[in-house]
Amino acid sequence: MTAAVLGVMGGSGVYDLPGLEDVREERVASPWGEPSDALRIGHVGDTKVVFLARHGRGHRLSPTGIDYRANIDAMKRAGVTDLVSLSACGSFRNELHPGLFVLVDQFVDRTVGRPSSFFGNGCVAHVSLAHPVGPNLQKRIANAAEAEGIAVHRGGTYVCMEGPQFSSLAESKSYKAQGFDVIGMTNMPEAKLAREAEITYATIAMVTDFDCWHPGHDAVDVAAVVAVARANADKAARLVARLARDLPATREDCPAGSHRALDGAIMTAPSHRDPELLAKLDAVAGRVLNG
Repeated sequence: MTAAVLGVMGGSGVYDLPGLEDVREERVASPWGEPSDALRIGHVGDTKVVFLARHGRGHRLSPTGIDYRANIDAMKRAGVTDLVSLSACGSFRNELHPGLFVLVDQFVDRTVGRPSSFFGNGCVAHVSLAHPVGPNLQKRIANAAEAEGIAVHRGGTYVCMEGPQFSSLAESKSYKAQGFDVIGMTNMPEAKLAREAEITYATIAMVTDFDCWHPGHDAVDVAAVVAVARANADKAARLVARLARDLPATREDCPAGSHRALDGAIMTAPSHRDPELLAKLDAVAGRVLNG
């Protein structure tokens, strides 16, 4: 039985997680690069919680400058089984208004130039991403929100753009016409990498604005985004604390298969695998490579 460990990736405006007890900081060395910041490791009730500020404290890192592989690898090395992403986003729907939390269940990747896999030449693997969000974890977040009296919308598609610029009007209208629900800059390739690392992933997309398609609102600017993100931070902390308190002691099997995503995924024959790449995969894929 594997102990459940809750990871929290803090996005814009969320650089700490109030409520953690017995907190210690640990800088985890990753063969993939430099994680965004030190991990803050503590407990909420009986649940171990690992927090990482995605952009680093002080918001040092741009969406493109984040080393997503190092972040997910560090979470894996810290024992994280379930990862919740707290992410600011824009909305393409009137009913998904600023201040609302959206529990998305699908992603569309429009990023370019970001390494999106731990695997590659020398060890090729293909995992399923048909259902990138863990249904049980999402349900637990929804239940925690209800218990805390926090309004959430369950379901939706998050389109991830490269940034760092906000959308042009043409892009915004195009994304809305395609039926996307919210837009952000960071959940891809994060969700892909979490699946490869066999970490169950879910997003709490915190709506900060209506992007620029909405005729009744000004174009997006940083001041407006930060103001709403900061106002949401307390709600997010309460929601995560309730989720942590109610999380089972042992890891649940994920209906989307995230807990065993690498079963049958590696294509490269053992005799043709690159030893240097295998060494870097010790945490992410050790279960299948060393089994």
